[in-house]
Amino acid sequence: MKRFALVCGASGEIGQNICEKLASEGWSLYLHYFRNSEAINHLAERFTKKYKEQEFIPVCADFSAADGGDLLAAQIFSLQAIVFANGHGYYSLLEDTPINEMEKLWRVHMQNPMSLLAAVSKKLRSNNKSYVLFIGSIWGAVGAAGETVYSAVKGAQHSFVKAYAQEVAYNGIRVNAIAPGIIDTTMNHHLTLQEKNSIAEEIPLQALGQTEDIANMIAFYLSGQADYVTGQIIHVNGGWYI
Repeated sequence: MKRFALVCGASGEIGQNICEKLASEGWSLYLHYFRNSEAINHLAERFTKKYKEQEFIPVCADFSAADGGDLLAAQIFSLQAIVFANGHGYYSLLEDTPINEMEKLWRVHMQNPMSLLAAVSKKLRSNNKSYVLFIGSIWGAVGAAGETVYSAVKGAQHSFVKAYAQEVAYNGIRVNAIAPGIIDTTMNHHLTLQEKNSIAEEIPLQALGQTEDIANMIAFYLSGQADYVTGQIIHVNGGWYI
């Protein structure tokens, strides 16, 4: 039987790395994207050639729209795991953050993930074991000035994981979040090299995280080797926050 996982935000740097890792471990994938169809089509073509016994299906939905989760759910059939690796960041003081950006952050990080899960919960329950994983954030735990609304929605994700894990545990659904610290991606393009070096000096392991660090942790939680873990926020940050 093929195992299907949905990776939301598969076209992003972290998302692509997650897909690489999961495909190599035998998962068939729904590759979710909104704008970057070129990257997704390239992934699907490459994976199809390399992993001939698996399936790789591009699925498109705009999570910044109110109905994004429902539109995505309609494209999903067999499903055992969901990884929410999509995101939207906004850097500004709270007083300078427009209402439409606040709403977009909420829809992308919380509203559409919740509506999607509500719509596909029956598919997840059809497995003896299934998995829901969020890419949270260190800022969901400690907050960040200049990213107040982003910190708020990431904190909401963390709280949702704890509540939803309890709600669906009797269905065999494991719900956890991976909370990265600073990962060296273009999402942090606003930081200068000097600023990145300064941050690295604050981190006990003296380095920014890499996308592989997140992908490896996701793969571990979907491997069956951590099935007694649910409702947890796993911090992957080099010891920056403990």
